[in-house]
Amino acid sequence: MTRNDTHEIMTPGEVEALAREAHAAQTDKVGRPYAEHLREVAEGVRARGGSDEQIAAAWLHDAVEDDALSEEWLHGAPLTQRTKDIVLALTKRPDETPESYAQRILATPGALVVKEADLASNADPARLALLDEPTRARLTRKYATMRDLLGLSAG
Repeated sequence: MTRNDTHEIMTPGEVEALAREAHAAQTDKVGRPYAEHLREVAEGVRARGGSDEQIAAAWLHDAVEDDALSEEWLHGAPLTQRTKDIVLALTKRPDETPESYAQRILATPGALVVKEADLASNADPARLALLDEPTRARLTRKYATMRDLLGLSAG
């Protein structure tokens, strides 16, 4: 019997392994393996008291947006509906406004803590310091705007 036949939910370790494999060829803006960012977000969710469902969503939060995994795969995946809902809430859509994106996050139970951890990882001063000044300035503004739209305090 396969995992899908038994309707078992993936363990946190299985979700991490899947996310690492799905993003294996990807690097972040400073050239580090993308899985480092995913680990930082998952650890940030854990440190903020997030549930296993939220930690799973942290590992997968960019998978659909980055085409590492398909939305079709996600719908049929052995994950809880809450985890799936959070991943979909955090998946930016083409031409979507930041306001619309923020409203979807705020309307999805459990998504805000994952996005807060994502923003903390993305806006890490040590990470931003490795970027050229125009990129650093643009991303700093982008992350601050999203924090404001989500009602999160600075830093």
